[in-house]
Amino acid sequence: MNEINDPTVVADDVVVTMEYTLTVNGEVIDSSEGTDPLEFLQGYQNIVPGLERELYGMKVGQSKKISVSPADGYGEVDMDAFLEISRSEFPDDIPLELGVELDLRDEDGEIMSATISKVEGDMVQLDLNHPLAGETLDFEVKVVGLRSPTEEELEHGHVHGHDHDDYDEDFDEEFIDAVDAEDEE
Repeated sequence: MNEINDPTVVADDVVVTMEYTLTVNGEVIDSSEGTDPLEFLQGYQNIVPGLERELYGMKVGQSKKISVSPADGYGEVDMDAFLEISRSEFPDDIPLELGVELDLRDEDGEIMSATISKVEGDMVQLDLNHPLAGETLDFEVKVVGLRSPTEEELEHGHVHGHDHDDYDEDFDEEFIDAVDAEDEE
């Protein structure tokens, strides 16, 4: 695709490339500094809703400070998302200490993250809330690129590529097979 057809502002169905720094309570929590910028498909909930909403209309090179409330970020702390589990349910190699993060599998086989929030006697309390639940998220962002998505990216609802968190091996295998088929023709 040539640059003439590329989008000029952040809108739905546009791949946005963005540099960012996330601060919570004055502490830098995450940043693209020193790494590749974040690339995502706008309008597909690939980022927190409050940030996505504030990006609409931005142009390449434009910077903005955005404050996202818990309700538009990772939600408020849900007191029903705490579980108490017997210490004996944990494998011996897991340190049962405050702040230890664990990946658990629910009844449907889905993986969910938990953090040990209390260890008392024979009971261990797990917090299933996102670690940033209840926090105001302060972002400094700069849009560094905009492009049209591929049909596959639109179909799947996220950006494809080796550097993307949602890297899709099946897509790459399909792409390689398609290229090989073209080469054979």
